[in-house]
Amino acid sequence: MARTLVRSSLYDQDFLAWTEQQAALLRAGRLDQLDLDNLAEELDTMGRSEWGELENRLEVLLMHMLKWDYQPARRSRSWKATIREQRNALRRLLRRSPGLKRDLEATIADVYRDAVGRAIDETGLSAATFPNELPYSVAEVLESEPDAAASPHPPPGGRR
Repeated sequence: MARTLVRSSLYDQDFLAWTEQQAALLRAGRLDQLDLDNLAEELDTMGRSEWGELENRLEVLLMHMLKWDYQPARRSRSWKATIREQRNALRRLLRRSPGLKRDLEATIADVYRDAVGRAIDETGLSAATFPNELPYSVAEVLESEPDAAASPHPPPGGRR
């Protein structure tokens, strides 16, 4: 019983030392000495963190894509750089955690409404300016380079 309290205490007092200890125990095959409750919780948290990063990066990317498409007169190198930065980070994230790809299309569609809200806040444009449904394919979200000349998704009425 005291052994469990010491391991839990290490978890609470020095997380880094706890992770190093747990890794060493795993590598040594000393599974009976693992802090299983905290280890399981940390693994769950790691998975949720990957999903959270995916959603946050997609939201920022989609918001900037919307700004790019629906405010062409205000396009900037900064917007283009943010689009590139988010796509690069997403590419690395999906390479590191390919399991995130299994629900990617649904995740993009889910995050789209939040991205529209942020685009409205940042641009001052009305909600009616932006499509109700995601106007981009997965490939366009992850791979397309912003085109300074034209947008494949003109605003309603063909005006910008």
